[in-house]
Amino acid sequence: MAVLDLRTPGVYIEEKDAFPRSVVGVPTAVPAFIGYTEKANQGGKSVLNKPIRISSLAEFAETFGGSIKALFEIAPATNSSETEFVSGVNNYKLTQEGADAQKTRCFLAQAIRLFYSNGGGTCYIVSVGTYGGDKQGKIDVNKADLLGGLEPLIGETVPTMLLIPEAVLLDNAGFQEVCQTMLAHCGKMMSRIALFDVYNGYKPTKTNVIETFRGNVGNNFLSYGAAYYPWLNTSIFSNNDVDFTNFLDADKAELVTILKAEVAASIGDITANTADPQNVVDEKAKKTKKKEALDAEIDKITTYVANKIDPTKLSQTLVALFPTYKMILQTLRNKLNMMPPAAAMAGIYTMVDTQRGVWKAPANVSMTAVVSPTVNLTHDDQADLNVTLTGKSVNAIRSFVGEGTVVWGARTLDGNSQDWRYVNVRRTLMYIEQSIKIAAKAFVFEPNTASTWLNVQGTIEGFLLNVWKQGGLVGGSPKEAFEVLIGLGATMTPTDILDGKMNITIKVAVSRPAEFIVITFQQKMQES
Repeated sequence: MAVLDLRTPGVYIEEKDAFPRSVVGVPTAVPAFIGYTEKANQGGKSVLNKPIRISSLAEFAETFGGSIKALFEIAPATNSSETEFVSGVNNYKLTQEGADAQKTRCFLAQAIRLFYSNGGGTCYIVSVGTYGGDKQGKIDVNKADLLGGLEPLIGETVPTMLLIPEAVLLDNAGFQEVCQTMLAHCGKMMSRIALFDVYNGYKPTKTNVIETFRGNVGNNFLSYGAAYYPWLNTSIFSNNDVDFTNFLDADKAELVTILKAEVAASIGDITANTADPQNVVDEKAKKTKKKEALDAEIDKITTYVANKIDPTKLSQTLVALFPTYKMILQTLRNKLNMMPPAAAMAGIYTMVDTQRGVWKAPANVSMTAVVSPTVNLTHDDQADLNVTLTGKSVNAIRSFVGEGTVVWGARTLDGNSQDWRYVNVRRTLMYIEQSIKIAAKAFVFEPNTASTWLNVQGTIEGFLLNVWKQGGLVGGSPKEAFEVLIGLGATMTPTDILDGKMNITIKVAVSRPAEFIVITFQQKMQES
């Protein structure tokens, strides 16, 4: 309030604020993704290792491009459990185990598609490397690159979630370091939560993937992390996204051999049960012509570049002609569509926050663009995921008849803590803390007096009252839902005031999810 200079006679106007300052709630569902992209160019300038804000899949494609062209090998299957398709008497499987094939594995681009399919909105992207404009480049996913993407995010205050989808492509030691560094980053920032995928999370629990993951995350800052299991069979990649160019050159030749063997088997021996020799000649001619035509189509697989043949159109033709080829591509597509779930969960967090609020647990929600979980968990399977001696709860994703694939857990990694057990409690407190922190900056360097304390108290109470009305805090009245303490003798001593400290104590009753609903039935005696 300005001080009036009342030395000259006249009429003066003085305006006084009637209401306390307002607290504007911070965004609650803004994930930051770190990983490799096709490109990293915005307005003709490189944006490598820079957090870039996007709000749609189209914006991502414009700045960062699309998915890498994943390369596969056709390898002999050593047993029936490995067999993915059969040609003649030979069993085969598709792998990405070769050196070149491994260098074409990336998850970020398809993770963004899964994020937006499940309700995602604004997010930040930190590209730590590119794999080339033709989508057929190679990239070595390494720990140093991924961890380097954390540093640029320290200066960003908006992101509230942290995801590194490609951490699961590292070796176990590298994955462990990335997980623990993510938790330390979130614990330091105190404004974001890390969403984790379980390493090798497409495997069943009996393979000890859960115990390995619990060892990987360590024991620090567990309330700032949440993990989800198992991986998902998605529908992100369509039929048009895969073709014979997804195979290494040597395996294209193997594919040609397999398809020609199918042609030879379908033509078979030319014999005719007829006494007319001319019929045998005509039948041989027809089959020979058919075989030559089919073989000519197959040969285009290795000559499509030299002959400038569109691989997509050729692949569509081969799908129509050869059942084995169609089955191989289906197997390949299924492998590409097997994805870690954290990106989908980031989208669900956003959707739930928008529809219900950050205080609603992001669980009992159906997942979009998801066919099924890779592991069908039972009630007993989930028991150890949810409640364990170490407290490192892992949230289950389950499939229920008539409901589809559903998120069936809402716990942080600090599952044994009464304070921070639930994801929505952790995130609600972050929302309240960061919103009030930003609003309180207006009072820095204000006089540390009773009038300032009243303004601060009114500002915070007004904000918490709105949170209570929206259902974020529990209690029959505002007094039961929250309490704001500030002042000399309440939160401060005379020494605190001399030291320039203004101490504020806020107590809130955050709503917790009804995780276990127990219904008791009891018979009663007949009364009439």
